[in-house]
Amino acid sequence: MTRHELREIVFKKVFQLPFNDGSLPEVDYEDSFEAEAEPTEEEKAYIDAKVSGITENLAAIDETIEKHSKSWKISRIGKTELAILRVAVYEISFDVDVPDKVALNEAIELAKQYGTDKAPAFINGVLSGLVI
Repeated sequence: MTRHELREIVFKKVFQLPFNDGSLPEVDYEDSFEAEAEPTEEEKAYIDAKVSGITENLAAIDETIEKHSKSWKISRIGKTELAILRVAVYEISFDVDVPDKVALNEAIELAKQYGTDKAPAFINGVLSGLVI
């Protein structure tokens, strides 16, 4: 699987957080993606580590999102856009293996695929302050 496909699975798991009372969703690899092949054990470990990292750092991630979202409270941000932002902010702030510009670009691509028409611009606006 490509990193984009793996990130898409991470996004889907992070999207589930508000619906699971903020607890870490159990990863069901057979139902959680539309890729042609099931992730390898190494890819599953990558997904699990990323989702765990986001969950463990959720308070700091949300604080960063609120700080850079220019008066938007977390509660006002759409669930799809919030999940995308959480993945991207985690990658920018905590994951040294992902270049900032890659995290930004991937977030915009996910927003184009899953968000509203205005989501890519909103995601770009919030994350631009972090990447500069």
